[in-house]
Amino acid sequence: MVYIVRMSSVISVSELNERARAVISSDPSLNDVWVSGEISNLTKHTSGHYYFTLKDAKSEIRCTLFRGARNTLQFEPAESMKVAAFGSVDMYVAKGAYQFNVATMRRSGIGDMYLALEELKKKLKAEGLFDEARKRPIPRYPLTVGVVTSPTGAAIQDIIKVAAKRFPANILLAPVLVQGDGAAASISKGIELMNTLPVDVLIVGRGGGSAEDLWAFNEEKVARAIAASRIPVISAVGHETDFTVADMVADVRAPTPSAAAETALPDISSELRNIGNMMMRASGSLISCISAMQNNFKVLDSKLSLKRAKETVIANAAAVGEISRRSSFAMRSLLNVKTGAYAAVDGKLSPRRAKDIVTQYLLAVDDMSASADSSVLRAVAGKRKDMCASEQRMNAIDPTKVLERGYSYVTDAKGKALVSVTQISYGSDVEIRMRDGSAKAKVNEVNKK
Repeated sequence: MVYIVRMSSVISVSELNERARAVISSDPSLNDVWVSGEISNLTKHTSGHYYFTLKDAKSEIRCTLFRGARNTLQFEPAESMKVAAFGSVDMYVAKGAYQFNVATMRRSGIGDMYLALEELKKKLKAEGLFDEARKRPIPRYPLTVGVVTSPTGAAIQDIIKVAAKRFPANILLAPVLVQGDGAAASISKGIELMNTLPVDVLIVGRGGGSAEDLWAFNEEKVARAIAASRIPVISAVGHETDFTVADMVADVRAPTPSAAAETALPDISSELRNIGNMMMRASGSLISCISAMQNNFKVLDSKLSLKRAKETVIANAAAVGEISRRSSFAMRSLLNVKTGAYAAVDGKLSPRRAKDIVTQYLLAVDDMSASADSSVLRAVAGKRKDMCASEQRMNAIDPTKVLERGYSYVTDAKGKALVSVTQISYGSDVEIRMRDGSAKAKVNEVNKK
């Protein structure tokens, strides 16, 4: 076969892309059209432009929504949101990229995946799988750390690097699929496998990706496998801004796989420093204690030499003997005195005479008590009567009581009562006091009787 090539038919890549763009732009069926789909891989650029993928069950197309077009929207675009986008097909000549330039959008519903996710969250929350009370602490010094992730992803490499720097624990990997068909089942089986092995803490996760890439960690199978794990689980899915159902069920959520390794493993350098500090403090305390005991023994030894101890015992024994002798003599003397006194009383107070005397005293006490009660009552009644009379006299001369009957009295500016016209003159300031207040006035006329 012979190919005939004319030099005039050779064009550059740019020219080819320009021709393709011209064909697309001139086709009315590709311009000013409404396209429905679900938003995915949404990126909000610092320039104000939005870039995302619009997809359905079979296909997808890259889309641009420029800053000016954003002002036409009545909502904020979000991942998994179903929309109807109006715009035109175009080609980015520099990269030969086929794309859809969105002029405006209207929301046509929330994506099926998002709705399913929200229903799953409600279901698991109602069952208590998100409750803080069921979450367990991570062991302080794990000997073996299990990792459920892809064997070829960056997550396992990050975990190994962090572990090498922090703590000499064994890293045991359960290689699983972390995205695509069968990923959820693979992750669940990996968790179940780790629970048959001597593992102290489990890291489940993967590196960053789109919402679709991380979706396996939103599946119910994975959530229930984490909840059923006897081993405490640290979730580490995607980047810090990513949040999945696995994160909600896990005992601890780490923002990245590296952070999960830091959470699972203590820093050996810090631990050794702490141990060194504790040993220094314990050694210092022990030395101080020994020194104090030695000083105490020296003091006791100087005070209690053998000769001094013997002399002290002899002196104390003599003092005790003297005290005992004096006490015995004093007790005998006191006993003799009391015996004589009791005998004298016994002679004067025979049983019959004692009973008569006591009876007379009791009767006298009763009479005195009754008399005292009557005197007190009479005194109280008299005082009460005097008090009532005093109260009546005070009320009679109390000027405020007079005011209650409609009268008033006048004082000068200093509060002194005015009882004669000689005390005031034309232009004087006076104050008139009445039942419910007072009034200030100026004298305009003075009349004498």
